Amino acid sequence: MPNLASPGPAAPRKPAILIVDDAPDNVALLRTMMLRQDYQAFVATSGERALEIAQRIKPDLVLLDVVMAGMDGLETCRRVKAHPVTARIPVIFMSARGHTEDIVAGFDIGAVDYITKPLRMEEVCARVRAQLRLNSGSAPQNAQTERLRMIVHSMDQGLLIVERNGRIQYANPACDRCLGYAADELVGRSLADLLVQQDSYPDGCSAMEAIGHGTREVLIRHRDGVLHAMDLTMTPMHANDGLFVALLHDISHHKQSEDALQRAAMLDPLTQIANRRHFGAFLQKEWQRAIRSAQPLSLVVLDVDHFKLYNDTLGHAAGDVCLQKVAHALDAHALRPTDLAARYGGEEFVLLFAETPIDAAARLAEGIRTTVEALQLPNPRSPTSPWITVSVGVATIVPTQLDDIEQLFVCADRAMYAAKAAGRNRVETAVAGAAWEAVRNAAML
Repeated sequence: MPNLASPGPAAPRKPAILIVDDAPDNVALLRTMMLRQDYQAFVATSGERALEIAQRIKPDLVLLDVVMAGMDGLETCRRVKAHPVTARIPVIFMSARGHTEDIVAGFDIGAVDYITKPLRMEEVCARVRAQLRLNSGSAPQNAQTERLRMIVHSMDQGLLIVERNGRIQYANPACDRCLGYAADELVGRSLADLLVQQDSYPDGCSAMEAIGHGTREVLIRHRDGVLHAMDLTMTPMHANDGLFVALLHDISHHKQSEDALQRAAMLDPLTQIANRRHFGAFLQKEWQRAIRSAQPLSLVVLDVDHFKLYNDTLGHAAGDVCLQKVAHALDAHALRPTDLAARYGGEEFVLLFAETPIDAAARLAEGIRTTVEALQLPNPRSPTSPWITVSVGVATIVPTQLDDIEQLFVCADRAMYAAKAAGRNRVETAVAGAAWEAVRNAAML
C-alpha cells in the first residue's frame, strides 16, 4: 500500500513591496535589494501606474519617490490613502527634499516614514523591515476592525455611538438613510433633540440617563419633519468611557398596520361606520363622563322600515347598498367628537349625542329621518312610502351612579317601536332615568 504523506503547511506568503520611481537606475537597485531580502518586488515608473498596481495586488508596503514627472509622489500617496482598497497600505517616501516642511508634508498626507536621498540601502532595508514587522503585528487587529466596520456599514438597522451628554459621535449609513441625513451630518447633533416630546431633564441627570437604557418605542423626527415610530435600544459600551450604542429599528409600517387593524376592529365592514362593539365602549366612556358632569346623554335608535320587503324585491346586493347610504346619512349628523353613529345589527342603527337634551336630540333625529327619506331610495312594496324611510326612537337621561345603561336602551327601543306603531317614518321620544322609573312604576300600579 503506497505511503501517502500528508502535505505540509503552506509556505508563508512573501511580503510584497511596490517600488515607485521614474528613475530606472533607482528602480533597478531597489528591486534587487528587495529581492535579496526575500520580498516580492513590483515596480512602477509613474504615479498612475502605481495606483493601478496597488489596487490590483494590494502590496504590504509602497516605496514612493516624491519628485516624479506628471503625478508626483505626494498626489500619488493622497490617492492611495483616499481609495478604500489601498487606504491602509503603509507608504514610505523617498526624496532628495530633506527640509523639515517637506518631511512634515509627507507625514500629513499619510506616509509612515520618510527617507532622504541619496539612499543608503542598508537603511532602506532596515526601515522596510521595521515597518513590515509593525504592520504584521497589527494586521489581525486591523483585519478584525475592518470586518467590524463592514458589518456596521452594511447593517439594515440604524446604529449610533452617543456620548453621555447625548452628542452623536457616529452614525452608520442605515441610520443616515432612515432619518434622511447625509453622511456625517448627524455627527455633533444631540440624540435628545431628535426625539419628540422629551421632557426637560431633572437636575443632575444626563441626557442618556433621562432617555434610559434598554428598548422602548419612541417618535423620531425625520430630517423632512415627518415623525417615525421606532424602537430605540440604548446600551452602554463600557463602564468608564461614557459612550452608548443606540440601535434604531423603524416600526412605522408595523404601527400603520397595527392602527389599520385596530380601525378595522372598530368598524362595521359593510357600512364603514362604527360597529356594535365600538359603540358599546364609546357609550361606557360617555356615560361615565355624563355622570361626572351631570349633563344629559341622548340615544337615538332607528330601524329601516320594511327592509325585508326591500331585500325580497330588489335583492341583497341592493339591500347592502341601501344600508351603506343610510349609514352615510347618519354619520353625517355625528359631527362632534362626542357624537357617534353605529350599525347595531341588521337594519338597526344607533347614534349617541353627549351633552344633548331631549328637545335638541329630537330635532337631530328628525333631521336624520328627513335626510334618509330625501335619499329617495325606491322601496316598491312598502305600504308606508315609495321611498326608504326609518322609524326613530329617542331617549335622554342625566345619569347617576344609581342608573343603568340598559335603561337608556330600553327607553329608546320603546320609543322606536312606538314610532312604528304610529305608522312608521316618524320620531318618538322618551325620558329615561328617575322620570322614566316614575312613569313605569305608575303604569304598574
